[in-house]
Amino acid sequence: MMTTERFWVVGGEYSCLAFKTLKHGPPQVLGPYESRDDAKQAWKRISEETRSCATTRYAIATEQLTLPN
Repeated sequence: MMTTERFWVVGGEYSCLAFKTLKHGPPQVLGPYESRDDAKQAWKRISEETRSCATTRYAIATEQLTLPN
């Protein structure tokens, strides 16, 4: 078996600064990205676009994939 990773950018607008509950349902999901650098570029872009909203937050999530050889 071979293990590889994919990366996702997830987040959105939260109901308060505690960042526990999203304001509008499920999170926005961007990706998958094949490298952390690609995901980081997407994270920077979406974070910059929403930086005027203090209750908006995004993070990079990693998915471990196990593939047959």
